[in-house]
Amino acid sequence: MHVSGAVTRPGLVTLPSGGRVGDAVVAAGGLARDADPDRINLARALVDGEHVHLPRVGEDVVTLGGPPAPAGTPDGAGNGGAGTAGATHDGLLDLNRASATELEQLPGIGPARAAAIVEYRELHGPFAVPGDLRGVSGIGEATFQRLAPLVVVR
Repeated sequence: MHVSGAVTRPGLVTLPSGGRVGDAVVAAGGLARDADPDRINLARALVDGEHVHLPRVGEDVVTLGGPPAPAGTPDGAGNGGAGTAGATHDGLLDLNRASATELEQLPGIGPARAAAIVEYRELHGPFAVPGDLRGVSGIGEATFQRLAPLVVVR
């Protein structure tokens, strides 16, 4: 897992299968003093290769598709707000569920690149990890690094 934001030691952590966001936070050294853990579901099950970002108090996190899903929304439903297929409850965009319109909300992604992402997904199947975006025409390393904190694959 890639853990970023308000943790003591951000970076890559290894967890056993069945790990949860809270386990990833612990593996990254625990919460930083300015963490805002109420903005992320610490009990959510993780998927290999996922990026978890723990926001800081007052941090303006780019929220794609609206506010976090209300309490009681099943994890993994991919519903970050009304009418969104790709937005997740933690404000990330699921590359395997996002529409071209949702993808266009990402920095540096216009209609042509959004269409290329959707086409790549349709031709090659679902993305296995966010890094697979590098295989999409027009998305190089710099663009991927800009998008990595904002996307997830579920």
